[in-house]
Amino acid sequence: QVQLVESGGGLVQAGGSLRLSCAASGRTSNIYGMGWFRQAPGKEREFVAAIRWSGGSTYYADSKKGRFTISRDNAKNTAWLQINSLKPEDTAVYYCAAPGTYSWPISQYSYWGQGTQVTVSS
Repeated sequence: QVQLVESGGGLVQAGGSLRLSCAASGRTSNIYGMGWFRQAPGKEREFVAAIRWSGGSTYYADSKKGRFTISRDNAKNTAWLQINSLKPEDTAVYYCAAPGTYSWPISQYSYWGQGTQVTVSS
């Protein structure tokens, strides 16, 4: 099993930046990559970005290219999501997730964190 814990969320003014962290523990040898998702109130969860553990390849949802940057540190079993130029519509609970088996792009996520709230005020 893999446990994921997000942190770094909070209340920020529009135009600001946040760096979300996702720390993995447990059977971290099973981690092949990690993804970030978000869910805004009343909306479905949406994909933001993903990163491959080996090599660091990344891909983003088309609408998230530019202001969002995903990165990782394999040695720390940690991934980050940097969000710049925050907008009120970025307000959501942000989740990190990891696949249970290898595929690239990641097609299925087996492990999920509890989420971290990001609130952007106008």
